[in-house]
Amino acid sequence: MRVPVVIRYIGMVMQFIAAFMLASAAVSMFNGYDSAYYPLLLSSFITALLGAFPLFFVEKVDEIKTKEGYAIVVGSWLVACIVGMFPYLIWGGEFSVINAWFESVSGFTTTGASILNDIEFLPRGLLFWRSSSAWIGGVGVVMFALVILPSMGKSRHMLSNVEMSTIAKDNFHYRTKVIFRILITIYVGFTIITTLALKYSGMTWFDAINHAMTSCGTCGFSTKNNSVAFWDSPAIEGIMMAAMTLSAIHFGVLYATFTGKRNNIFRSEVVRTFIIMMVVISLVIAVSLVSSDIYTNFGEALRHASFQVVSISTTSGFATVDTNTWTPLAIVLLIFCSVICGCAGSTSGGMKVDRLLIASKVIRNRMRIQLHPNAVIRTKVDGMVQEESIQNLVMTYIVSYIMLALLGTVIYTMFGCDITTGFTASISCLSNVGPGFGEIGSMSNFSELPVVLKLNSTLLMLIGRLEIFGFIQLLFIRSWK
Repeated sequence: MRVPVVIRYIGMVMQFIAAFMLASAAVSMFNGYDSAYYPLLLSSFITALLGAFPLFFVEKVDEIKTKEGYAIVVGSWLVACIVGMFPYLIWGGEFSVINAWFESVSGFTTTGASILNDIEFLPRGLLFWRSSSAWIGGVGVVMFALVILPSMGKSRHMLSNVEMSTIAKDNFHYRTKVIFRILITIYVGFTIITTLALKYSGMTWFDAINHAMTSCGTCGFSTKNNSVAFWDSPAIEGIMMAAMTLSAIHFGVLYATFTGKRNNIFRSEVVRTFIIMMVVISLVIAVSLVSSDIYTNFGEALRHASFQVVSISTTSGFATVDTNTWTPLAIVLLIFCSVICGCAGSTSGGMKVDRLLIASKVIRNRMRIQLHPNAVIRTKVDGMVQEESIQNLVMTYIVSYIMLALLGTVIYTMFGCDITTGFTASISCLSNVGPGFGEIGSMSNFSELPVVLKLNSTLLMLIGRLEIFGFIQLLFIRSWK
């Protein structure tokens, strides 16, 4: 593996991140040179300088190897999280080294968990940087950089193969260059439309653009301590639910819908399963809340239930109420949503509806084969036959996810968390959801966790965001042939 080549491409990603830091400094400037201006400006300069060295001293190459592709992707995520700490550390406040690392990783992985006890105390420039990290991470640090940096040439294809999971590629029947254009067009378009809709529903321009960025990035970072509950507005909640839902659907399917192609959201079995799952769970939770007298009005119960279900299922993590006070049935169903989450090829994390659908069909077909041993039964999703290699990969991923979630739970409980907090923290970090239950509920945060558990949380966030194998494979890169 050519280490200098890996460092060169990571340097390109750093330049891209530095540009967003500079934009955040501009926000500080337009807000009266608030206290984040110099930290952001200095961070931008340091990040750009560090990223520039390999561009000057390492010769450009046209192609990269598989090992190098994995190293660039994982390295880019790690470096993005490291340089993302700079503005927080230089600014100070609640940001110790571990807290700055936690907030940076949570943003770039779009987990949306936080260590901040007073979000509204942050200057606007720093709030904008916080949202920017989530927006960049939503579509992927590397995927975003590939669109902006045309100099990568043939290397684009290799990096996109590493960044996107196998099942995410099934609905992208386009050349690599077109895939990038689709991703950015939809992503930027959704963000602009959501910003305008939120502004004219009662938010300020600043709050609207921040919540649009984190809704479309399915992150959940808010500019308010009480998250979306601050506005208590059905209109704002409805707009954000629409943005979160669309952002959790495969971008290739959305593009096909907008261009009038057949493989659209109205024909997609995966999308249908995703929507039905959220609707049914919302109704069941609403009934549970009314029958337990937590809410006396079914309409109000359905409003809060549906927002929480959509927020958790899309791995956004916004909140309008404290779900810790809800019924055990409601909590179990929300945990289920935290595990499954949205669709492959979207900004959502988690196990993905696609894998759930494939796994359920594999199990069903296995039962049929036991009854009819000579039968030839194919597993199809959206009319496409799923090869045995894909089925094996899906089942391996699910088993790996469960093992990591259980291991994470053991670590959380080993260092003092109760079982509810430990289990849901493990799930929420691995699925990049954000809030859990117990000490890390929807109206709480991760600030009280000891340092070792904050580190454990960030490790799970990174593993989950890189689809488990993308991160783990780097650990065994020396054994590759």
